[in-house]
Amino acid sequence: MSDATLFGLCGAALVGLGLYGLICHPGALRKLLAFNLVGSGVFLLFGAVARRGAASGFGGDPVPQALVITGLVVAFAATALAVALVVRLAQAAGRTDLDPEPPARSEATPERPS
Repeated sequence: MSDATLFGLCGAALVGLGLYGLICHPGALRKLLAFNLVGSGVFLLFGAVARRGAASGFGGDPVPQALVITGLVVAFAATALAVALVVRLAQAAGRTDLDPEPPARSEATPERPS
């Protein structure tokens, strides 16, 4: 098994795990981490495809490397924005899950002033 095939399989596994996390977990932070797993898997697959093309006798192409680096920077910025939004959601709603129905308040829990 070549290195490019191994990287491709690991990238596919990351995409699969990320999709599972996006579908099955209701928490906003877990969805954010799962989305980052999907992105990392796509970057790894893209790098494996570029490596496989270079291994078949073609010259190394710097364009896929530049696209992956640019994608990593954009993914980092989007993750930072999403974490800030989750923190704001936690401050405003008192919870971070994306369930549309809030949990029932008990009488012993006083309401927080706005």
